Amino acid sequence: MKIILLLAASFSTLMAVAQPKIITQAIVTTSTNVIAPDEEDDVTQIQPQGGREGGGMGRFFSTMMDGETKTTTYIKSDMVKTDVKSESLKMTIFRDNATKTTTTFTEIMGNKNGIRTTDADQEAMGKRMDSMRKERMKTDTAAGKPRMRTVEPEITVVYVEETKKIAGYTCKKALLIQDKIIRKDTTVVWYNPDVKFANVASTGGMSGMGMFSTQMQAGVSFEKVNGFVMQYEQKMSRGRKMEVKVIKIVTDKEIAATEFDMPKDIEVKNLKDVMGNGGAAERTGRNKLH
Repeated sequence: MKIILLLAASFSTLMAVAQPKIITQAIVTTSTNVIAPDEEDDVTQIQPQGGREGGGMGRFFSTMMDGETKTTTYIKSDMVKTDVKSESLKMTIFRDNATKTTTTFTEIMGNKNGIRTTDADQEAMGKRMDSMRKERMKTDTAAGKPRMRTVEPEITVVYVEETKKIAGYTCKKALLIQDKIIRKDTTVVWYNPDVKFANVASTGGMSGMGMFSTQMQAGVSFEKVNGFVMQYEQKMSRGRKMEVKVIKIVTDKEIAATEFDMPKDIEVKNLKDVMGNGGAAERTGRNKLH
């Protein structure tokens, strides 16, 4: 009897830690729908301006995501290509995980741009922005406007015994709980427990937006989920809600290496050169869009 109980316990443990299969080649099509509150003022005439969080370029880009956006993600070993299309935005992001390089091509209001950045560049930019936030907090405190210290929220994943079909796959439910000190936010996700894709934890939403994901508030990370995230809803700033759902996955089609060839007619600049000293990139973007 003891042996039977021991075997049963061992089997349960193995099932609990079963890992999803890693897929190195696939095409994933995803729909992202950002719903704005009915009472919101007309923001179609907003021009990107510098300033505090919740405004400026961040607000401009997040507004451009309103409505439906279709994302097609091509995965082939270390290479990931993401095509993003909406009524007002066209973007293609090439990610080379071998060289830790991201190249983003955008077409906004007829302007085409190419930006290349390394992980090291983005890390340096993040540190610079963090330093600017700290200086701003000091200024606010001196003016009698204390601000809470910003920290990365702790994320806890709670798995729920509930399933449903998405794009032909049986998916399970999980709750991603973010502890933001002053409150806890919960994101409900549906994930495929049988597979994960190489270098991609999720598609659609802000996950594939390259260097613009920070401007558009990337939100919760899905790296801790034990499978590929197929559907979720997420709260955004200014009362918006983002709904993301995978609508098709193709794993039996060979993806040609030429799929990852970059456009030849668009000049590509390095992010660190564009940024210059003290936010030159934002001023350049503002001048082009006026």
